[in-house]
Amino acid sequence: MLRLLNIVAVLVLVGSAVYAYSIKYQTSYRAEQIAKTKIEIRQERDAIAVLRAEWAYMTRPERIQQLADAYLPGMKQLEATQIVAAQSLPERSPRIDSIGNKLDALGLSMPATPPVPGSAPTTTPKAQGQSQERRKP
Repeated sequence: MLRLLNIVAVLVLVGSAVYAYSIKYQTSYRAEQIAKTKIEIRQERDAIAVLRAEWAYMTRPERIQQLADAYLPGMKQLEATQIVAAQSLPERSPRIDSIGNKLDALGLSMPATPPVPGSAPTTTPKAQGQSQERRKP
């Protein structure tokens, strides 16, 4: 009996040691994954910073002016006389529902929301007033 108890105790001890080591290795594996993810995030942020710098370099006004002069020779520069006030712009044309007009012409138009059948109130005004009076303390 004593020998059986010792064997069971040793097996429980070995099992708990294996469980503790597996938890330790899982923890170190997760820590490595977190470190790798942090490195990837830093690399992506650096790449974004490089792309923003390239965008700023490529959209410099003097560079765009040189490209416009080289590839758009017929274009003239904007003059101050070309700028007009907002009041001198023509009025916006009203929105027209051409499909709705065609349906109306064909006699196929329907209201957007169908009427609800039996929309009459279910209680009389006198009954409503009585129920409100009962609610008052």
